[in-house]
Amino acid sequence: MRIPRPLPGALGLLGSAGLAAAGLRGYAALVAGRLNRTTLPPPYPVTAADRRAHDRLTVVDLHADSLLWGRDLRRRAATGHLDLPRLREGGVALQVLAAVTHTPFGAGLADNDTGRDLVTALAVARGWPVRTWRSRLQRALHLARRLEELVEAEAGRLLAVRRAGDLDELLAGRHRDPGLVGAMLALEGCQALEGDLDNLDVLVAAGYRMVGLHHLADNELGGSAHGRHRGGLTRFGRDVVRRAQSRGVVVDVAHSSPAVVRDVLDVTTAPVVVSHTGLRSVWDNPRNLSDELARQVAATGGLLGITFFEPAVDGDDVAAVARTLRRAADLVGVEHLALGSDFDGAVTTPVDVTGLPLLTAALRRHGFSGPEVAAVAGGNALRVLGRVLPR
Repeated sequence: MRIPRPLPGALGLLGSAGLAAAGLRGYAALVAGRLNRTTLPPPYPVTAADRRAHDRLTVVDLHADSLLWGRDLRRRAATGHLDLPRLREGGVALQVLAAVTHTPFGAGLADNDTGRDLVTALAVARGWPVRTWRSRLQRALHLARRLEELVEAEAGRLLAVRRAGDLDELLAGRHRDPGLVGAMLALEGCQALEGDLDNLDVLVAAGYRMVGLHHLADNELGGSAHGRHRGGLTRFGRDVVRRAQSRGVVVDVAHSSPAVVRDVLDVTTAPVVVSHTGLRSVWDNPRNLSDELARQVAATGGLLGITFFEPAVDGDDVAAVARTLRRAADLVGVEHLALGSDFDGAVTTPVDVTGLPLLTAALRRHGFSGPEVAAVAGGNALRVLGRVLPR
């Protein structure tokens, strides 16, 4: 997720005094629509041949922030990037849904202070339980409960993925019902731990199976790529990595400082994931990963989830995403690539989730073979998740 700088008239105003609760909720929804846009609006011009080729894939997306904004994800929306009807139309088998619990006001690509927190304003505006207004842990638990409610309401057509066996169940179920979708919870930024290692166990019990160590600000684990200190892992950070991996939780270093990434690579005992990233050799900015660190992540058996938006990639269309994936394939090998859209992450993406057939067609135009497209679209992610998640 990225909150652009500056934010005139956006989330920073959600806490304005005098707005009624209903007005706040409506304003929050309006802001969410303005922040989560596409370059090309749907419906998308997908040929019959591209549709058939895409429908043969098992698509996995490693990162979306759709739980945050409070939309009813059972209903097709005209704004934002995804919901369950659009996930099904886009052919997505497994969507990783991230929980953001802290975002500093005015956050940009670098030198962010912890500052005033925008998620607090969003929690108030969207009518989240009062316990979430001050507690980052309670925010993460609230979003986990939102997913539980979706699973219950979908009555067998939405599967919460918590174990490796759930992946097998998901794939078998999609043979019977191609509309079956899996969802896995991820934490984006460990402010939700509130400095207590035991809170990681609380979140694991709530269903979290991927832990992004950082988001847009430094925290108790070490430096964010976008923070002021950009230091390495603290002792607490090392303890979090070790305990997460001992619990079968994927460690995600998207948004972590280069020093943190290096320290994680020193202590890891499992594949490491960068759930949504670009490459500095494509666009040099703190958001992206250096070629050296990309190779080292791949050497753990891990994944680079290439994201969809500028300035992570060098353009605002699906061809730009495909070019970055081509560069990454040449750098680390196709077997270490995945999709990490950052849908609903306060970004403008080329398409919403229903436009994914355009991306998989673009991969073929950029030299990926049919089996390689299948690997990038989801096969690699399924392999790594199956290795890391608890049995």
